[in-house]
Amino acid sequence: MEKAKIARINQLARLAKERELTPMELAERAELRREYIDDWRAGAIAALESVRIVEPDGSVHPLEKKYGGKNEEE
Repeated sequence: MEKAKIARINQLARLAKERELTPMELAERAELRREYIDDWRAGAIAALESVRIVEPDGSVHPLEKKYGGKNEEE
């Protein structure tokens, strides 16, 4: 996420502490937060997908999912 967008999220957070945000500001904040969370989640998933487990016998395998995500069908 661009630094300018993160700065805007922080600016809106400061404004929200000072006064009530306008409907337009609330919508902008929600959109920026969603984008930030999506970017963070993609980075976390990429990091977890790159993890490899080395067994005592020397074999290597990828980390397996144990639980389904909230967006996955069970």
